[in-house]
Amino acid sequence: MPVVTLYFNRITKLLGRKIAKEKIISALPFLGLDIEEEAQDHINVEYSPNRPDFSTDYGIVTSLQGILGIKLGVPQLRVKKGTHVIKADASVGKVRPYIVAIEALNGKMDDETIRQIITMQEDLHNGIGRKRKKVSIGVHDLSKIKFPLVYKTVERVHRFVPLNSQDSMTVSEILDKKETGMTYKHLLEGSKKVPVIVDSAQNTISFPPIINSKLTEVTTASKNLLVEVTATDKNAAEDALAVVSYALQSAGFKLSSVRILGPRNSTPLLASRKMLLDPALVKNTLGLDVSTSVIVKSLRKSRLDATVKGKQILCLVPRYRTDIFGPIDLVEEVALGYGIQNLIPTIPQASSAGQKNKVTVSLEAARSTMIGLGYSEVMNFGLTGKQILYDLAKRDSSGMISVSDSKSQEHQILRDALLPGLVDVLSRNIHETYPQKIFEIGTAFYRDDPVDEEIHLACASAHNDVSYTEIKSILQSILKSGFDVSTTTKISNDPLFVQGRTADILVNGKKIGIIGELAPEVLDNFKLRIPVAGFEIKLTGLI
Repeated sequence: MPVVTLYFNRITKLLGRKIAKEKIISALPFLGLDIEEEAQDHINVEYSPNRPDFSTDYGIVTSLQGILGIKLGVPQLRVKKGTHVIKADASVGKVRPYIVAIEALNGKMDDETIRQIITMQEDLHNGIGRKRKKVSIGVHDLSKIKFPLVYKTVERVHRFVPLNSQDSMTVSEILDKKETGMTYKHLLEGSKKVPVIVDSAQNTISFPPIINSKLTEVTTASKNLLVEVTATDKNAAEDALAVVSYALQSAGFKLSSVRILGPRNSTPLLASRKMLLDPALVKNTLGLDVSTSVIVKSLRKSRLDATVKGKQILCLVPRYRTDIFGPIDLVEEVALGYGIQNLIPTIPQASSAGQKNKVTVSLEAARSTMIGLGYSEVMNFGLTGKQILYDLAKRDSSGMISVSDSKSQEHQILRDALLPGLVDVLSRNIHETYPQKIFEIGTAFYRDDPVDEEIHLACASAHNDVSYTEIKSILQSILKSGFDVSTTTKISNDPLFVQGRTADILVNGKKIGIIGELAPEVLDNFKLRIPVAGFEIKLTGLI
C-alpha cells in the first residue's frame, strides 16, 4: 500500500484552523487511512490506491476539512482560460495517442512541496497509470518552455539531456543506460519511433513515458509549472490530470488551461459529474433511519455536493474522485460523512439456518469419488497463458478470450479447458515418483455476450502402463457414482490426443466431453517422458 507522510505543522496550516494533533490522528482512520507510524512531528499513513487524491497531504487535508466540519461540499476547481497550445502529431497515434496538460502559476515551491508532488506523480504512475503503461505524468518549470509545443515521434537517434544528467544522450542510450529507461523501455517495444514533446525552439521537453528533460527540471525557484499527461486512454489521462490539478490548486497555484489540438485529442474538461442517489438505498444499506437533510449534510462532509430533487438526491462528484462509480459508492460516502463511529450495530431479529447449495453438494460428492479412486485434487487459476492452453496442447485458439492490461503472459487468457492445465502440472512435477494421478473441478469460460461459464471436471493419469481402458473406467465410475448416469463413447479426433485412442463422451446421445491418450507431440511439448491419459467433461447440465 502507498504511504504518505503528514507533518503536523503543515497539516494545521493547510486545514486553515488550529486543530489538536490528537483529534487529527483520531479522524484519519475514519477516512479509510491506516496509521503506519506515529512520531512527534509527523505521522505516516497508508491509503488505498483507489483514492489517488490521497497521494499528497493536500488531498488528505481536503477530506479532513470535510470530516471535521471546516469546509463542506465540492472544492471548486478554478481554471482560467489559457493561451498556450500543444499540438499532437498524427504519428503518435499508434504509440501513445493522447495528451492533456494544464499550467500552474504563481506558486511557491519548497522542498516538502516538491517531495509531495514527486510522490504523487509516482503513486499515480503505479495506480491510474498502471506502471506508466496507461498514463505517465511530466511536471516542468514553465519558464524554460517556449510555446507552442508539439507532441510527436522521433527516431531513436534523437538526442537531448535527460533529467539527472549533464550530458546529451540518444533515446537508445537513455533506454539502455538510464535506470528509468531500463525499467520502462518495454513500454515502447515494437515501436521504431518514440514519442517526445518539443517546444518552438526545438528543445526536447519530455520523452514520455520514460523521462523528462534536464532543461525543465523543477526546483524551489520554480514559480510556474506545466503538467503534461500522455496516455493510451484519454479518460485515464484526464483522471490523473484532475488529481494533480486539485493538489496544485490546494498548494496555492493558480490554474490555466492549455489548448490541445490534433487527431483524437481535445482540451480536457475537468468538470464534476452528476449522480442520483435514492435515500432508501442509504437507509437499507446502512440501517440508518435518518432524514434526507442528514444524508445531504453527510455527503457534503465527504466533500461532495448534494441537493434534494424530488424523491432523489442529486449529487455532484468532483473529477478527482475516480473511485466513485455508482450509487453504492455514494452510500459509502454517506457513511464516512455521518461518521462510521456513529453507526450502531444491531443484531437481526430473525434467524435462520443455512444449508449447502445442491450444486455444492454434487461437486463435493464428485470430489470424494475422485479421491476415493486414488486421484489428488489440484486447483489452477482461471487465467492462464496462450502457450499452455493452446500452443503446447495443439488446440484451436479461435475462441480465445484474453484480458486487457495483463501484467503476466502466464495469466492473460481465460481458460476454456482444464486438461491442458493438468498436463502443465504434470510437467512441473517430473521429479516426483509415478504414478501421478490428478484431477480438477473448476470453471471454464466461453466467448458469448456476456462471457459464458461452465463447470468442468478433468483428470489425468501418468505412468508407464496407463491406457485408454484405465481412464475410461475412471470416467464411468465418476459418472455412475457421482451423478447416477451411464455414458457411451464415440471415436473421434482431437490434436490433443492420439488418433484412434480418442473418443467423444456422450450422455443420452449428447456430447459432454472428450477422453483419450495424449499425443506424443503434446507430451514432448510439455517435456513429459511418460504416457498420459485423461478426460474432461462438462458438469453443467449434469448437476
